[in-house]
Order: sequence, then structure tokens, then C-alpha cells
Amino acid sequence: MRWAVNWRITIIARSNAHRRRPRGRPLRVSRPAGFKFLAVAAQVCCNFRMKCSYHPGYQVLLSPGHPFPMSKYPLLKAQLLDEGVLAAGDLLEPEPLDRETLDLVHTAEYLNKLESSGLSAAEQRRLGLPWSESLWLRSRLASGGTLLAARAALAGGLAGNLAGGTHHAFADHGEGFCVLNDVAVAVTKLRVEGAIERAAIIDLDVHQGNGTAAIFEGTDEVFTFSMHGERNYPTAKMRSDLDVALKDGVGDAEYLDSLQRHLPAVLDNAEADIAFYLAGVDVAAGDRYGKLALSEAGIRARDLAVIEAVRGRGIPLVIVLGGGYAATRARTAELHAHAFREAVGYERRSRF
Repeated sequence: MRWAVNWRITIIARSNAHRRRPRGRPLRVSRPAGFKFLAVAAQVCCNFRMKCSYHPGYQVLLSPGHPFPMSKYPLLKAQLLDEGVLAAGDLLEPEPLDRETLDLVHTAEYLNKLESSGLSAAEQRRLGLPWSESLWLRSRLASGGTLLAARAALAGGLAGNLAGGTHHAFADHGEGFCVLNDVAVAVTKLRVEGAIERAAIIDLDVHQGNGTAAIFEGTDEVFTFSMHGERNYPTAKMRSDLDVALKDGVGDAEYLDSLQRHLPAVLDNAEADIAFYLAGVDVAAGDRYGKLALSEAGIRARDLAVIEAVRGRGIPLVIVLGGGYAATRARTAELHAHAFREAVGYERRSRF
């Protein structure tokens, strides 16, 4: 807001430039009408803080060479703090979700296996992660983080989880690095409590949100939208309320045009009390598991388009990470940071 403050100082100075005063008498600058309001508005704007869930337990130890970038979580948190996008007081520490809450979405048989190291070797291969006590705890913490962020968004309009977006988890099994479906659990819990009636899930990860689509198929109160690579994982796609499949190699212009064409209708049809944005960055050119070709500027434009569309309608928004498999963990964290930079920037501009 430096430009706004400087602009007002310039106007005040010019408005008093014509006045003459006796030599030696101090200049008394009168404030124009509305000055106090503008000052208060600027302070409110600049003081907006985005609450985000984070827990050190989001990162668990995996074997060297494992493709899942666990270290992106602490790297992202550190980067957002270093840049001032978040402050230490903006971080919310979640509790692991309890069994009663997880039972709202996941089957008893699957949860029993997760609790007791009961996953078979084949089930762990399908999951893509080896079972451990720390993984089970991590999955409940990350899911708790998304629910905590959703409550913060309902209170303040915008919040995020520095994890989450595990959209390949089905009610009865996990796959594709996804143990529990955090967004599905959060939506269902809030609906059961009566905190919301309707929700929109905007999934822009490069992979279709198959688990989320299956969980909410036939649930009219939850609108699922997935825009993903047509020839990418999963091979067998589920049916979302709206699926937009993109050809390999799609870049910024085509991607953003498609998003702008479909997103307004998604929000119109959803009539949502809250929206969840899975801001996967595996759409980036060169991503290990992506086949699209978005530039860094394209990813920022995508994030801002979603934020503007949702928050412009006054809908509370929750941002979760989704996937991202850049050449380095630090690069993956950098790409994830854009959604939070754009979100905080938008809120500060719009509240001025």
C-alpha cells in the first residue's frame, strides 16, 4: 500500500501549497474530509492476515530416492514466512482427526487397516507409500489441517492448508500417494454440523480427482470440478460433476481460456457456501508426473483467476496444495507458494 500512502501525501501537500503563512510560523496541514476513513481503510487492508494450517508432522521420513517430495511442506512454510506472506501468528496447528470424523467418509475396514498396519503389500504399492505409524499420524494431521482451514475460511473469508489435496483417496482405499481424502472429510464434517449446506471443489491438479469424484457422485449439494490431463493418471477416470480433459502439452493460453470458460458456470451451478481449491502445481512444464506445459506466470494467472472468481462472489475459499513434482523440492515449494502470494495480495487489494 506504499503507493496509496504516497498518493494521499502528495494530494494533501498540493492542496496546501497555495496558502501563505507568516515567516517563522509552523505550517498547519488540514486533513481533507474522509482522510480518517482512508487511513483506517488502508490500515485494515494492510493488516489482513491469511490463516494457514501447518504441523511439523506433515513431513515423514521416506527412503532415499522416493519420488514423493515430503520436504516441500516445511520448505513452503519457511518460504512464506521469510517473504512475509505469512507471519508466525498466522499458522494454525491442527490436531489429528479422530476416528468418528474419518468414519463420515472412509469405511471401517479401510480405517482399521490403517490403524493396525493391516495394509497388504499390494495395497501399499497402490498407495505409493509404505505404511508407518508416522504416515498414519501425518494423514490425520493433514486432514485435520484442511478442516481447521475450512473453519477459518468460514470465519474470515480465506484460509489455507500447507498440505492436503489428497484427492486420489477413495472411501475404501488409498492410491496415488493419497491416504485420506482431506477435502471430502472436511466438506462432509461441515455439512453434518450444519456449518454449510453446499460446497464446490475446484480441482486443478494435473491428475483427475478420482477419489473425490467417487465419494461425492450423486451428492447434489457438493459440486466437483476437475480440469486435468486427459492421458495422465488415473487411467480409469471417475465422473465428476464437470470434467475437463486437456491434451498433452497444453500451455498457458489454452489452459487459462478453458478455465475462464468453465469456472463461472461451476460457481453458478454449485451455489456454494464454501469452495475448496486444489492448487496442484504438477501442471508446470517439465513436471515429473505432468504432461502439460504451463509457465510459472501461467500458474500464477491460474491461481489468481480462481481466487478472483470465488472471492469476488463472496464465497469463503480454502486453498490446499495438491501435487507437484518439479526437479527439486525447493522448486516445488516455490511453485506452491504462488497460490498463497496471490491470495493474500488479492484480499489486501480488494479490502482497500
